[in-house]
Amino acid sequence: MASSKILENKKAIVDEIKSNIQNSESVVVFTYQGLTVSELSDLRRELKKTDSTVKVYKNTLFKRALDDLNINLDGFLEGPNAILFGKDLLEPIKVISKFVKDHENANITVGIINGAKADLDVIREYATIPSREGLLTMLAGGMIQYVRDLAVGLNMYAEQLEK
Repeated sequence: MASSKILENKKAIVDEIKSNIQNSESVVVFTYQGLTVSELSDLRRELKKTDSTVKVYKNTLFKRALDDLNINLDGFLEGPNAILFGKDLLEPIKVISKFVKDHENANITVGIINGAKADLDVIREYATIPSREGLLTMLAGGMIQYVRDLAVGLNMYAEQLEK
C-alpha cells in the first residue's frame, strides 16, 4: 500500500494539472521522444515569449485530472507525452505547430481549447489563423480601401466643379 505522503504528493500534482488546464486557453498534448535537450530548451524559450509552459506528467496523473474536469482524451495518452499550457489561444499553438514541422520526432496528438477536446485538424486550423497584429493589419487594409475610394471620388467631384 502506498504511503500517505506519496498519495498526498500525487494529489497535489493532480490539483496542479487541473489548475493549469483551467487557467489555460489552449492545452496541447504532443510526443517528444527522440528530441534532444537543446531542442526542448529552444521550444520552452519560444513558448516563454507567449506566456506558455511545457510540462511532462505521468499519463495516469494527467488522466485523473482530466477525469475530474470531465474531459475525455482516452486513446491519446499512450507513451511519453509533454503537455503545453498556453495562456493565449493562438500563439502557443502557432509555436508548437511550427516546432513540430521543423522536428520530425515531435507530433501533436490532441488538444484542449477553452475546456473542450480539440483534435489535430482543429489545432491545424488554429495554427493557420494570422496573429492579432496580422488580423488588425488586414482590417486596416480593408478599411483604407473605402477611404481611398472616397478620396478619389471627392477629388473627381472637385475637378468637375473647377471646369
